[in-house]
Amino acid sequence: MAILPGTMTAIGVGTPGGPEALRAETLPVPQPGPGEVLVKVAFAGVNRPDVAQRRGMYPPPPGASPIPGLEIAGQVAALGPGVTEWLPGQQVCALVTGGGYAEYCLAKAAHCLPVPEGMGLDEAAALPETLFTVWHNVFQRGYAREGETILVHGGTSGIGSMAIRLGKLFGLTVIVTCGGADKCAKALEIGAAHAIDYKARDFVAEVGAISGGKGVDLVLDMVGGDYVPRNLACLAEDGRHVTIAVQGGPKAEISLVQVMLRRLTLTGSTLRARSDEFKALLAQEIHETVWPQVEAGQLRPVMDRAFALAEAGAAHERMESGGHTGKIVLRV
Repeated sequence: MAILPGTMTAIGVGTPGGPEALRAETLPVPQPGPGEVLVKVAFAGVNRPDVAQRRGMYPPPPGASPIPGLEIAGQVAALGPGVTEWLPGQQVCALVTGGGYAEYCLAKAAHCLPVPEGMGLDEAAALPETLFTVWHNVFQRGYAREGETILVHGGTSGIGSMAIRLGKLFGLTVIVTCGGADKCAKALEIGAAHAIDYKARDFVAEVGAISGGKGVDLVLDMVGGDYVPRNLACLAEDGRHVTIAVQGGPKAEISLVQVMLRRLTLTGSTLRARSDEFKALLAQEIHETVWPQVEAGQLRPVMDRAFALAEAGAAHERMESGGHTGKIVLRV
């Protein structure tokens, strides 16, 4: 086994604020505990929760690393007590509760997935957060079934692009909203069946026209706020509304009469604070159900840009500008 260094470079958050709050630090290399592996990070995914954490609006859950970064890919560098399913040197990607913006990161062995042969580690690092989130919320919480139609806001975001690719792979018709004609064109290239420019058109009316007045079976909502009653107006009878972020505000006013008359279901979730046991079961289901498609090359993340670890601030600026399509990653 290779001898590990005593220290590593990581990106910490100084005083919460803008991208300049991200700064390089020298920290001890963490030691894996029972059920954990230490991963020598090659790439780390950049996600909206990282931006919220940097702003001081999304603190790490108790016991999690204060270093940002919720998904990584690299080589297993060391095993904690009791870990038998991985070997040092194996390439893995993993969902983590923090610590990804660093040269080494701890991951629960049960939250790791093998990187398929022929897949770049940049692509592998771009999978866990969006794949776990979309699978759980669209298929487990949203009960999506083959032949159904789903509306997804932010069609060219990391989550949106994964929802398009995964939904299409499992027989869903995916309608997305995007800000601008160019983004709509990109969403259609990714695989959306329809893309609505929300800046130019009323997405409620457009969904009605596309669906012949029936509405969609499911809405994956990342906006919240005043989008919620409009989303509900897009739903067919017995439709499901799943909220995974509230970029437009945490409060909404809705008609419960509509919920009752049309038998609508409203639910939502966040992933980071869920138990290790839940995430392990989710990883197992994804490995059995989705990973064969990844290994066959049929599911790949949409990639935007890779930034060097030291350029984490620039990566956050790109995400906040809204100019990206798909996933942004840090090259470690």
